[in-house]
Amino acid sequence: MDILWLNQNDVKSVLDMPAAMDVVEKAFEQHGLKKVQMPPKTYLYFEKHNGDLRTMPSFLEEQDITGVKIVNVHPDNRKAGLPTVMALVVLNSTETGAPLAVMDGTYLTDIRTGAAGGIAAKHLARPDSKVVGMVGAGNQARTQLLALAQVFDIEQVKITSKDIRDCDEFEKEMVGVVNCELIKTTRAEEVCDCDILVTTTPVRSPVVRSEWVKAGTHINAIGADAKGKQELDSLLLTRAKVVVDDIVQASHSGEVNVPLSNGVMLDEDIYCELGEVIAGVKPGRESDDEITVFDSTGLAIQDLATANLVYGRAVEKGIGSRMEMF
Repeated sequence: MDILWLNQNDVKSVLDMPAAMDVVEKAFEQHGLKKVQMPPKTYLYFEKHNGDLRTMPSFLEEQDITGVKIVNVHPDNRKAGLPTVMALVVLNSTETGAPLAVMDGTYLTDIRTGAAGGIAAKHLARPDSKVVGMVGAGNQARTQLLALAQVFDIEQVKITSKDIRDCDEFEKEMVGVVNCELIKTTRAEEVCDCDILVTTTPVRSPVVRSEWVKAGTHINAIGADAKGKQELDSLLLTRAKVVVDDIVQASHSGEVNVPLSNGVMLDEDIYCELGEVIAGVKPGRESDDEITVFDSTGLAIQDLATANLVYGRAVEKGIGSRMEMF
């Protein structure tokens, strides 16, 4: 038998944000209806190298999609000219278990994570949101903004980063993609005066203070995806309606993991999972004054739903290479 191999250029040629948002939203809905199998991520930590490796299996029962993603996070990789996050996705047949495709998951991860942020804001932010604040200016900031632009009429983007040169690069790349005013600053406090705030940093101590965030703000907290990581002041979470992508996973590796571990938050302070809002099990935003937070850790169902989309389009267009397995 043979397997379809799709490199990053292959994946990019068939994957777009609107289609990714559609399949990821449906995957979240199935999660909210308890129609998926998805154990929490497993982690291997490499303290000597300031990195980790994760495996993420899942099965979407109604769509009959299964497989696994293997992904690393190494913050120091930029110094070596490598992406901080690199990933590989294996898509399997549920009938035989045989691998159908192996594909680059690095670009796929960026797109599906951006898609999740756009979907969360669609259900949790005020519909008239026009100003986006962004803490962090890397690849994930770009796809978060791309997804938000699919849902909202954005008039202004405020962005900050530890290195203002990253904001300059962000502006060069995004100015022709999202038609709005872009303001760069070195002060995180300034970008928090917004309708939708997006945090995409790898920090382990908060970069957003509670007093900076006004009533009615929606926050996509993307960066905290491992034990000990935290971008938002714990007090801010106690003021907010906190919606996670998956309660078990977020509790040990999401934005809520630190305030839960030190007792600032209790398990019952987590409002619900995003899939429950999408499926209509729980209401989302209930007033214009609510502060809402989406705690995104990244779910395997997002990866496999997106990988299945890529696989179907690649087969249809005859893209990729065939590799003999046995």
